[in-house]
Amino acid sequence: MLDQMLIRYCSPTLSALKTANLFSFSFLSKEELDYMLTLWNEELNLKGVSLHLLGIRKKRALIYVCRTSMLEKDLLKDGVREFLKGYGYRNSFVSGYIDKLKERIRCSNEFPHEIGLFLGYPLADVKGFIENNGKNYKCTGEWKVYCNECEAMNQFTKFKKCREVYIKLFENRIKSVFQLTVAVS
Repeated sequence: MLDQMLIRYCSPTLSALKTANLFSFSFLSKEELDYMLTLWNEELNLKGVSLHLLGIRKKRALIYVCRTSMLEKDLLKDGVREFLKGYGYRNSFVSGYIDKLKERIRCSNEFPHEIGLFLGYPLADVKGFIENNGKNYKCTGEWKVYCNECEAMNQFTKFKKCREVYIKLFENRIKSVFQLTVAVS
């Protein structure tokens, strides 16, 4: 079942078109969840993809699927680290940033909207979302767009096409999740 969720919600990340994706996953026991995440990480880490448990609420796990190498590059973009410092992110390693995100999810009453940066969204759109309380956007797709509408729409089209192709290949048992995951170091 986790494999279906990976294809449905994470195809752009598996194909290396997008830094990361996020989805909610129902589970029966924490032990089973930990076991599944360990198995998938053993397999997908070989191709540069990692799964992280960001939080649990009422037998639902928030799973973050990420390409660490792409996240490293995103965190080095102009203004990103400075922006994240305002939310308490101080570490210089990707793992430290992910740990801080987990802490923010666990300890905050509100969802931390800076998570968009961890998903590969442009800084201007993350700032726009926060400043406008999710309103006054130019368009919407994978995220709410406040700047560079044409570029975002092109990305949304690529993500949609990728998802359609991956779902078709997976559901017709032509390719497995591992086979559909592009290897990137």
